[in-house]
Amino acid sequence: MSFRPESIGGAGASSAPGQIDYRLVRRHTVDEFRRGRLGRRDICDAHPELLRAARGIGRSTPEDCPICEEPALVLVSFAFGTHLPPSGKVVDTHKEMTKLARRRDECTCYVVEVCPECAWNHLVRAFPLGGRRSGTG
Repeated sequence: MSFRPESIGGAGASSAPGQIDYRLVRRHTVDEFRRGRLGRRDICDAHPELLRAARGIGRSTPEDCPICEEPALVLVSFAFGTHLPPSGKVVDTHKEMTKLARRRDECTCYVVEVCPECAWNHLVRAFPLGGRRSGTG
């Protein structure tokens, strides 16, 4: 087996440079909850604004919530960067994401999974967007 970066399979193999995937942390957190080492109050603590975004514009997923097992898990994307609001910008359409990707200024996008039922929330991934330099494709 090769230990070169391109030889590692999974989600990271085809992801863009700079993308960070938090699946292992998620799995650990859920396992600790199921073992009784973390209580529901410790992990079901979504901020009211995150819950509002999840209910209003969250993208449905085929996954059930790993905590309450309701089929309500949604993804909410936020972008933070120069010339964006200090509290970030909720990105609710593919068109908006494409527009941010074409920006000259780089920003960072965070995708959070949220259960509007029990307030479970977990950062799924983070990745850079934009930062196009003049003269590059």
